[in-house]
Order: sequence, then structure tokens, then C-alpha cells
Amino acid sequence: MVKSKADFCLRGVSEDGSVKLWLAQTTELCEEGRRRHDAWSVGAAALGRLLTAGVFFGQNLKNEKDNVTLRINGDGPLGSLAVVAEANGAVRGFVANPHVEMPRSADGNLTVGPAIGKGTLTVIKDMGFGEPYSGTVELVTGEIGDDIAEYFVESEQTASAVGLGVQIAPDGTVGAAGGFLLQVLPHADEMVIKQLEFNLANLPSVSQMVADGFTLEEMGNEIMLGVPWRELTRTPLSYRCTCSKERLRGALISLGYKELKSLYEEKLAAGEETEVLCRFCGDKYSFNTDELKEMVDELDKERFRRFAESLKNQIDLSEVAKPAHQHHDGCTCGCHDHEHQVIEVGEPHEHHDGCTCGCHEHHKH
Repeated sequence: MVKSKADFCLRGVSEDGSVKLWLAQTTELCEEGRRRHDAWSVGAAALGRLLTAGVFFGQNLKNEKDNVTLRINGDGPLGSLAVVAEANGAVRGFVANPHVEMPRSADGNLTVGPAIGKGTLTVIKDMGFGEPYSGTVELVTGEIGDDIAEYFVESEQTASAVGLGVQIAPDGTVGAAGGFLLQVLPHADEMVIKQLEFNLANLPSVSQMVADGFTLEEMGNEIMLGVPWRELTRTPLSYRCTCSKERLRGALISLGYKELKSLYEEKLAAGEETEVLCRFCGDKYSFNTDELKEMVDELDKERFRRFAESLKNQIDLSEVAKPAHQHHDGCTCGCHDHEHQVIEVGEPHEHHDGCTCGCHEHHKH
């Protein structure tokens, strides 16, 4: 069998439909993330694991324009991490503090868990309509694989096994990376479950299998040993960002009028351009003072529009709040015209005191 170095995600299922399987080789993807963020070993391993996990979430999206964000907020030295994945295999991410070194564990493995610390994992699915779906769980170990499995159990009530691995080469680059997601559906046979548990307990590390040249099919055969399965789809993966100057312009506008005006005045006085860095890919976009002035004016017009709208609403409310009154001769409310008529003899009308029709007499008793 020809072994490929290209990054792919393979989606498979057991022949009886009771087990779902996702397998991914992500070496190039994780190396690109490490390179763009100049991440050191621990940061590269943590980011790589989350990128690989993002692949599996992305391959569960139904529409091409949907995306999912995985965000880890920990109290460890790495700080926060985030990954955005799409259904087409595009993934991007960042680690807040990529330049972190941690002592290795007794068995020589990178200590990702302590570098992330305690905190939360949040998954945000944007399906393109209404408010995005969001679910948050407490981190179990900070090793990311265990935390992803916990998310599936707590938020989606799906029993899952997750394996994520990133092997860092002596020169600091990503030598091998990959992962798997195994989900057992409620109607799975008990013997199938026991067989899978046995397979997972004796499975080599994912990164080692990738480093040893295992294909995705061979990895799947190791995981599903004794359980017939078949491949459904295969999707190529890439580290791809969707940033643009227009998007970063929006980020500057989101600073608000006061902060953006202050930035404009500062750059105008210094005769400098403003450089904005995309957090996901590291690309830089420059904005000159004329462009900043245009954004400041745009926000100023929006401030005036909102003020005028607010003032109009206050006036409308004050009109509604005027007290009710009875209209009468001499009323100056301006809401009606009073007409005074002379009743002709024989014209139908209601008789009353002061009536001048002459058809009756008023008596005092």
C-alpha cells in the first residue's frame, strides 16, 4: 500500500452502523500552525492537538459555509488557545503565549496539561442562522483529548474516545501528528464495545503510528480490529485563514470612536501607518492615516445618527405621555376644530337646557 504524506481526514463506519470513526493525519497542518506562530515545543504540541480536534468537528458540519470554533481558556502559562474549522477541511488557530517551555514528564513526554492548567473548553457552532450554538465544559486534564471526549459526553450525550498526538522533532518542528475520534451509538452490541475497549487499551500512540508511516486505513484497522468497517469519505486538510484587509478594517472599527480617534491622532502626529496583525495566521495589514480618518468619520456619523434617533424617540414618547383631557369650547390643544351651529326649527336633534329650537318650554320645578 502506498503511504501518503498528504494530510487527510477519513470518515468511516462499522458495517452494522453502530460505530462511527474519524481518522486524521495532520502533520503538515500542525507544522504550518507552529511555523506561523513560531511556537516552541509545548505550544506547538498543544496547538497541534487542538487543530486536529478541530478537524473532526469541522467534518461533522453539514454545510460548506458553516464553521466551528474550539476555545480553551486555561490558567496555565500557555494562556488561551482557539481553533476555527470548516467543513471543507480548512483549519486555523492560535495560542496566546507560544513561547513557553515546560519540563518533560518522567517518560519523556511533553507536559501539555500543566501548560494549559485548569479552565474551560468552549465549542461554538455557527450554522449561518440565528445565534450560534455554544457549549462549555470544565477541563478534565488539559491534555485536550480527554477534554474533547468529556465535551461529547456532557454536551452531546455521545460516548466517545479521542486520541490526539503531536510529535516534535529534535529541531523543534512537527515531525508527526494525527488523531482519531471514535463514537459508539446506543444500539451497539456489547461484544463490539468490549472489543473496541480492548483495541484502544493496546493501541500505540497516534503520533507514533503516523511517524511509523501508518496510512489512515491501517490506523483504522488497528482501532477497529475485529469490528468490520468501511470508509465513507476522505477530505484533504490545510491550514487556511480567511483574513483580509476588509476584515481587519472591521476589527479596527470595533475599537470604537474614542479609541480609534486617539489612535488616528497618535499616528498622524508621528507620521506613521497602523499595522494590524491577524491572530490566526500572522499576516500583517497596513492602514495609513487617511484610511484611519475615514473610519473615524464613519464612526462619528454613526454616533450622530444614533443620537438623532434617540432624540426622536424621546420626543415621540413625550407626545404619547401627554395627559388625556376633555375637549371644549376654547380648547387650545390643536387636535380638533369646534363648529358652532344654529339649530333650525324642525331639524332632528336632542333637546336640552338652552335649546333655541322653540319647540318646547323649559320649566323649573
